[in-house]
Amino acid sequence: MSSWGVLRQAFTLPSRFRRILQWRNMAPPVRPFPTNFGRISLDVKFEEETVPNYVPSHFYPVHIGDVFASRYYVVGKLGFGRDSTVWLARDLTHWQPRYVTLKILVNAAALDRPADAELNTYTLLRNGPDDHPGRDAVRSLLDSFTLVSPDGGAQHQVLVHPSLWTSVSGLAARNPSATHLPKPVVAIILQRTLLALAYLHDECGIVHTDLKEDNIMFGLAEDDPVLEAFERAEREDPLPRKVLDDGSGRIIYVSRDLDVPTDLRPPVVCDFGSAVSGKEMQTERAQPKIYRAPEVILGVPWGYSIDIWTVGCLIWDMFEGRQLFYGTDPEHDAYRLRAHLAEMIAVLGPPPPELLARAERRSKFFDEHGTYNAETLETTLEDEEEKKLFMAFVRKMLCWVPEERHTARQLLEDPWLVAQCQGSEDD
Repeated sequence: MSSWGVLRQAFTLPSRFRRILQWRNMAPPVRPFPTNFGRISLDVKFEEETVPNYVPSHFYPVHIGDVFASRYYVVGKLGFGRDSTVWLARDLTHWQPRYVTLKILVNAAALDRPADAELNTYTLLRNGPDDHPGRDAVRSLLDSFTLVSPDGGAQHQVLVHPSLWTSVSGLAARNPSATHLPKPVVAIILQRTLLALAYLHDECGIVHTDLKEDNIMFGLAEDDPVLEAFERAEREDPLPRKVLDDGSGRIIYVSRDLDVPTDLRPPVVCDFGSAVSGKEMQTERAQPKIYRAPEVILGVPWGYSIDIWTVGCLIWDMFEGRQLFYGTDPEHDAYRLRAHLAEMIAVLGPPPPELLARAERRSKFFDEHGTYNAETLETTLEDEEEKKLFMAFVRKMLCWVPEERHTARQLLEDPWLVAQCQGSEDD
């Protein structure tokens, strides 16, 4: 036998050992979920059925227990949105339980953007510099694939993410007796959000456009026990659901919350479905209504700084426990752009002429002299000394003129924020 043959034989494992090693790398077998769940009346609308203009066929009919891409075993529903449902799944390529989150988009025809728009944004995020401190302040993408609807007529993009715990709004909902979030928590949220925006704006050329409390989520370790406990709870105490009788086999599930994790990680910015390029100015309507920047309302071309405006509003809301702007017209008891502008004027004073000169919709709100055609609101933002210091920081974000707003990088160096974050570390 050649020397190579002797060497190869010496390092060849007996077949029984090879089988043991192969077995150790296999995932545990999946077990069917129980069918003894409560049934919700067909007349009750809930979860994604409450989305405006809901069309059942737009959503992929996920069933708990489905296996997607021969890898992801769905163990429960985490939530839903206007254009997606979100599920916890076990990755079957790992022997030890490892969980991921699946965001399953509505079919391509139902989206108001290209089907791969969010995936393309994650590609840009992945290609940014590894050493930027804001890179780990944005949600990462592990995998993606496409599902074809059971009738073969539509495709659904699926994004695979590391699992997160809950959003800022979810945290507040878990503590209904608290009037506002603790200052150390607000400071961490603000710092992480600004780090994320510095990465998005400066390194990736991306405007998020949809920042809100729902889209800032707290992290958790990939092996945190709450993930396995989630699957166990779905097996031992399945939540009620609605089974449609239209022959589609569609089931509407109730979302289940994760328990409080043992190792809570810092928050990250999520949901890039509405993100756009910041390399050219945009003109379309954007942002959640109460967080809209003045240039979006007035029809002035906009860019990165609309995200900064939103952060100024968001942090006020979290710091004070109430919204800075509501935009509610008392006469109609509904959001109106005119009411929103009145609130901005009450806080910031009238907009400067140079901004109005660029406003496509100027005549809708102002006369030829730049006078606002409505009565302004009263506000008492600066009653307390600490609030004055806080507002000095917030006013660097809440400026009429977009070019006057500080960048995310500059805001990270603001003395008020630095002091708050230092206090959080000391606590």
